[in-house]
Amino acid sequence: MVKVKLPNSYFEDLGDSIRLVWRRTLYADFDRKLIEKSIKRKFKTKTNVSVEDGYLVVDVEHPEVENFLNFLISSHLGEFLKSRYTERKVIYIHEGMDVPLLGYNAFGLIDRGTNLIQVRGVSGCNLSCIFCSVDEGPYSRTRRFDYVVDVDYLLKWFKDVAKIKGKGLEAHIDGQGEPLIYPFIVELVQGLKDMREVDVVSIQTNATLLDDKLVEELAEAGLDRANVSIHSLDPEKAKMIMGKKDYDLEHVLDMIEAMINAGIDVLIAPVIIFGLNDDEAEDMIEFARKVGAGKRWPALGFQNYIPYKFGRKPTIAKLVSFRDFYAWLRGLEEKTGMKPLVLKPKHFGMHKRKFIPLSFRIGEVVKVKIVLPGRIEGEMLGVARDRLIEIINTNAKVGDTIKVKIVRTKHGIYIGTPVK
Repeated sequence: MVKVKLPNSYFEDLGDSIRLVWRRTLYADFDRKLIEKSIKRKFKTKTNVSVEDGYLVVDVEHPEVENFLNFLISSHLGEFLKSRYTERKVIYIHEGMDVPLLGYNAFGLIDRGTNLIQVRGVSGCNLSCIFCSVDEGPYSRTRRFDYVVDVDYLLKWFKDVAKIKGKGLEAHIDGQGEPLIYPFIVELVQGLKDMREVDVVSIQTNATLLDDKLVEELAEAGLDRANVSIHSLDPEKAKMIMGKKDYDLEHVLDMIEAMINAGIDVLIAPVIIFGLNDDEAEDMIEFARKVGAGKRWPALGFQNYIPYKFGRKPTIAKLVSFRDFYAWLRGLEEKTGMKPLVLKPKHFGMHKRKFIPLSFRIGEVVKVKIVLPGRIEGEMLGVARDRLIEIINTNAKVGDTIKVKIVRTKHGIYIGTPVK
């Protein structure tokens, strides 16, 4: 009998299939009979495959069975890889694919002309918030794929960007979804913190996937601040806003306190939907005071809900102009004494920095090689001049070379449309 277990993973028995759970966030299902047939073909012996205590168990004695299964599963992992939280197929991006990590919104790095660099190692979310600007989460109707970027490849690109941007950087881990579903989150924080150009490592999170062990690991790795998305202190209302019936508000509040106790500063970051949760603002301020949020940075970062083209739009929402929103915040400052609530870049040590030079100009026609499918129907990703370009309204396929007209270059995010 041979027992097989891959690093950072365990197996589950699903009956007709065997599931490999890798780094708690990803999985791949393998047909049990196909595994047994592969062993029979290779070793000329009939066998049964089962799962025991997270191990894959094979009832055959042969010194090479373990190596064979390791190779078999590893070589097909990318083909079957899915997210445990969205159930979508995952495209794993690594150095061997030669996919640039500048130019696209959903993964990689984003430079908006300051000393803060956005770091996006993963797309996808475990929640389906009713106001989500990118229609993320398990109930998304538009997202086709998720991406995961290999941590060494992501750090390599960040290091190159940091050399251009200079010292005193904040590496802000965020994304189109929940960054804690990234399978290498601790390694990413540690790698960023170890760079001499980086002073601050921060993260945007809904905190639902935290536990005491992960909080401690993130603190030890050097996480400085967590911006926590919490939109109601009422458990039932919070479930409705977060779009999940099993959303555990009490757990999130406990994890906020755990982070603060571990030395990670916390900024409470509610999205205010007027007519739904604006009446809870003072309670949120009191909660932030009670737990000791905002020791080094502001304790709260209220955000005004605004609808987006591809986002979800709660019918109950009363849209409020930013002028009125800031007036509302100033009123809260006066009433509660909590300042600042009207936040400015200086409150986070942010300042303008020279942009990474743009690779394209608007209106330019560029020959692009299609390398990946995009996240929504009619979208593909192409490469030119060591940058990614999101190509919209296209029926091109991976491997095609097409001409596109650049229609957007803002903040180094490139969008193009096909031309003949």
